[in-house]
Amino acid sequence: MIEIQSPRVLPSGDAALTVEFGRSIDIEANRRVLALDHAVAAAHIAGVTETVPTYRSLLIHYDPVRIGFAALSRQILALVPPDTPKSVVIRRWRIPVAYGGAHGIDLDDVARAHDMSTTELIARHTGGDYRVAMIGFTPGFAYLSGLDPSIATPRRASPRTHTPSGTISIGGTQAGIQCLAAPSGWHLLGRTPVRTFHPQRDPAFLLEPGDAVTFEAIGPAQFDRLDSAAERGEPVAELIAP
Repeated sequence: MIEIQSPRVLPSGDAALTVEFGRSIDIEANRRVLALDHAVAAAHIAGVTETVPTYRSLLIHYDPVRIGFAALSRQILALVPPDTPKSVVIRRWRIPVAYGGAHGIDLDDVARAHDMSTTELIARHTGGDYRVAMIGFTPGFAYLSGLDPSIATPRRASPRTHTPSGTISIGGTQAGIQCLAAPSGWHLLGRTPVRTFHPQRDPAFLLEPGDAVTFEAIGPAQFDRLDSAAERGEPVAELIAP
């Protein structure tokens, strides 16, 4: 039986508070975070201006002129689910990925580390049923839970100073979709033409915490076609279910 820990409410400056569920990355804690996030949104609490869900905590911004820390804490704690809720799926996406070669320069090394072929590694990666646990690091970067434990790989000893936008990577037990060119210590398996972040798009972020994601392997030629379509502003990620 999984022990349900009571959340801690912590002040985060004079206009925000954090509701913390545990102190480690945990799928059950993340489910409670997302359930509370949805409950707060539905409650329309006067003074709450923004919420930011993470793996194990929910940051809540508020206007201290309209509501104080103590009063808000009481209202928030009343919304915490008593049990671990089932996984809440907002939407389900199918994301195309070109694996290996120039798009995934670590694919061969990761396959060798797990004593399997690249074909098997791709099959296990595309076979995962992922959930967006949180958005962070850079705008739109999706941290995904649900990686097959058999391909979990420790982060690189020496991070790269540059990895391209759209990189599909794994680090430890996590998977990720990199939205912008940025440094990374994760292993690069492939690349997607999907723009998960675009500042001129409304909403700017394609993915939201709680979304489900599956990956579909594509070839280099198809990647180029979809990349050109994405550059023109056409949608290339498939929304399977609302």
